[in-house]
Amino acid sequence: MPTETVSLPSKGLLYPKDSPLSKGEIEMKYMTAKEEDILTNANYIKDGSVLNRVMQSLIVTPVSFNDILVCDKNAILLGARILGYGAEYQFKNYNYETGAEEIIIVDLSTLKEKEVDLSLFEEGTNEFTFKMPLSGNTVSFKLLTHGDEQKIDAEIKGLKKISPQSSFEITTRLKYIITAVNGNRELATIRDFVDNGLTAKDARALREYYAQIQPDIDMTYYQEGAEEGISIPVGINFFWPDSGR
Repeated sequence: MPTETVSLPSKGLLYPKDSPLSKGEIEMKYMTAKEEDILTNANYIKDGSVLNRVMQSLIVTPVSFNDILVCDKNAILLGARILGYGAEYQFKNYNYETGAEEIIIVDLSTLKEKEVDLSLFEEGTNEFTFKMPLSGNTVSFKLLTHGDEQKIDAEIKGLKKISPQSSFEITTRLKYIITAVNGNRELATIRDFVDNGLTAKDARALREYYAQIQPDIDMTYYQEGAEEGISIPVGINFFWPDSGR
């Protein structure tokens, strides 16, 4: 089965030096009928795991999917789409100026990586520091992996069962992002800090800084002459145009 190498937006800098991903690339095979079976699996579509399962199936590099940074998954997803069905992608978009739905055609191979300051990255270490603008507290934090996202989703679902009317998205995510508070790495300290010692202003500042330094693929399409871009939708029809989803 032929394979191709896909470059990772993180350049591999945030993975341990003994990880295959520290080279800044991942090897993927071309899509087969096996992956098309995954794409049409109703159970995978229903539980939202279908795209992750397709990516897992296509990766040849010997690495756990849970260890892959979320910021690198868009590149893998993009590579999977191009290897499977080519670079041309059509999607529908509602034009608010004309009040009509239009068909947008994008060459996915032209999408660029988001510009980030790689000088902030310490090779082999997924950790950064940030001083809170209001409280002056200094926190260490990491960029999330797919495995972290799975744990966050599971914890939120559990909390929702206890308190269905409450929202836990922001605080739960912060508890997994933050790795230390003023040098203290105790999990109980971090969780107490997020629940009781983190102001809304500081939380917002941390989230903005996180988004600023996180590498990614810019999934935005700019029409000729347009100032605002269109976010490229990624769903089942990203791979399976006739799915109607």
